[in-house]
Amino acid sequence: MNPIKNLAFVSNASKQGAGEFVEELRSIARERGIHTVATNEFPVPDGFLKGMDACCVVGGDGTFLSVAAESTQWQVPLVGVNFGTLGFLTTYTTNDFKDQLGGILEGKCDVNYRSLLQCQIQENHCDYALNDVVVKAKGSGHIVHVDVFADDEFVTTYICDGLIFSTPTGSTAYTLSAGGPMVHPSAGVVSLTPICAHTLSNRSIIFPQGVKLRIENAKKAEPLMIAIDGQRNMSTLDDRPVEIWNADKKLPMVQRVDYSHFKVVRRKLKWNGGYAGQE
Repeated sequence: MNPIKNLAFVSNASKQGAGEFVEELRSIARERGIHTVATNEFPVPDGFLKGMDACCVVGGDGTFLSVAAESTQWQVPLVGVNFGTLGFLTTYTTNDFKDQLGGILEGKCDVNYRSLLQCQIQENHCDYALNDVVVKAKGSGHIVHVDVFADDEFVTTYICDGLIFSTPTGSTAYTLSAGGPMVHPSAGVVSLTPICAHTLSNRSIIFPQGVKLRIENAKKAEPLMIAIDGQRNMSTLDDRPVEIWNADKKLPMVQRVDYSHFKVVRRKLKWNGGYAGQE
């Protein structure tokens, strides 16, 4: 990555100490002659990342996800500092980040590009998802009856509590809790995982990169609710289907040069193969 001259900060004000930590980082950056801006608004204001070289997100994965669409639009790399719990996306600890901040400002880090899903619900509106698109009934506690098509080929009718369409990045989020597969971030595929399907053989499906998925509401009397990254909810209108596909754009994500995906998974999910001392 090129040296940083303009650096944005996004923090979660509900995380104790996050605001103070951001001010400490901004002071370090300004001493190096770097222009900084900061916000704790969710979602971030439109155009907030325009002209920025990178954005430091201080919070949890939810905070990171709230900035993903803006980052994608302006192709500004995001670096996540964990003030949350698991932190699959916010992979830097506060101590790690402070120790490595100088190198990051000099561009001594890697930028990894994560695939996104694009979802169209209304004719003139598309949205990006870094983790997942979840299809549920709009009425609380109701089940859905939906027909799924892949590149116009009928897959099946699902009767379930909902469907999770996940990116590889999102495979360690909601879909993992629902029994879905864990997918390497570089795979570029799309997974579909039903939630509490009424047919026990309805398991996860892995679709290839480039597939176009269409979800039609078989029970048209009740609209569907579509949740994008657990951040934005929309409802279906009339009989229009929900369409999901791999976005052309990808999200740039800053990672340390010694980043290991499986090391993160082992640490965050507390995998232990019985080898003492091995992370």
